[in-house]
Amino acid sequence: MKSMRFRDRSEGGQLLARALRRYRGDATALVLGLPRGGVVTAYEIAVALDLPLDVIVVRKLGTPGQKELAMGAIASGGIRVLNDDVVRTLRIAPKEIDEATRHEEAELRRREKLFRGERPPLALSGRTLLLVDDGMATGSTMLAAIQCARAAKPARIVLAVPVAPASALERLRGEVNQVVCLSQPEFFRAVGEWYDEFAQVEDEEVVALLQKAAQRAAALA
Repeated sequence: MKSMRFRDRSEGGQLLARALRRYRGDATALVLGLPRGGVVTAYEIAVALDLPLDVIVVRKLGTPGQKELAMGAIASGGIRVLNDDVVRTLRIAPKEIDEATRHEEAELRRREKLFRGERPPLALSGRTLLLVDDGMATGSTMLAAIQCARAAKPARIVLAVPVAPASALERLRGEVNQVVCLSQPEFFRAVGEWYDEFAQVEDEEVVALLQKAAQRAAALA
């Protein structure tokens, strides 16, 4: 597939919405964004397709000394996914994995409370879930989100990202009903390389977007 660049996360979401237009106004469909950057992308999809938006909190497990390199990820409900290739290649001990897990579990709980506030999670059972991030590198974080979502027994899971390497997409293709990815660069090092603007998304922006989406859904109801 041809490689393409994106102006920012919002443009990535707007272009993804075009590829997902079959779900526009679908009463069973729900957009789930992975914090933080994925929520910005997911918000644009939810607005364009007239769908509700919620957050699915997942935390990457960074390798010792290389926090940006994922050895796995955790998600709500006690889900933990490990990238066996990374763990084996770097000879990461079980003790190190457990230590990273404990640290990230505390942050996961904090973010869930912060992002959702008093709003209960939206019901996932029997629904079509559009799982959205601003991109994937290894796919470990998205895999944890998929497993978390699957535990709720949805009717269908759609993985949607603007950019990812073919290896990550192939790893996850059998885990979902549909994969939508706009750009699959042959040479891939990091998600941010494929955006002109890729500043860190702060917690406050995620909270604001989720609140706007909730208010919009209430007004349309």
